[in-house]
Amino acid sequence: MGGVTLLEMLLVIGLIAVAGLLAAAVLTGGIEGLRLRSSGKELASQLRYTRTQAIATGTPQRFLIDPVQRRWQAAGGHHGTLAASLAVRFTGARQVQARTDEGAIQFFADGASTGGCVELMVDDAAWRIDVSWITGEVRSGPVRAALR
Repeated sequence: MGGVTLLEMLLVIGLIAVAGLLAAAVLTGGIEGLRLRSSGKELASQLRYTRTQAIATGTPQRFLIDPVQRRWQAAGGHHGTLAASLAVRFTGARQVQARTDEGAIQFFADGASTGGCVELMVDDAAWRIDVSWITGEVRSGPVRAALR
């Protein structure tokens, strides 16, 4: 008579969950914003991994990125692709690039590197990953406006 059925309760919970997901997507820049952040953090992590492998093995290691094909390759056979919606730009030392359309950052046994910068862009948002050539330190984070 005056009670709520289990089906009605589940329907309300489902609606609240959908509303929460939509609100989160709007507040964080949508799906593309999430994809940008996730890809930026993944690339930074793989660059740090490549540096760690160079230090641990005592041999130079390379991180490769193909901005056109949106593919990357790190030490230890780690590799992946970036979403087609992301624009990719690489800046780095030409001396370590095997091909003109491919970017490369080499890490040395002491942790230093050839340095470089990877920028991921979507709409008016950008994520920048900087690799210091002296220390090999990898820093990443959002950029206020895309650098086009």
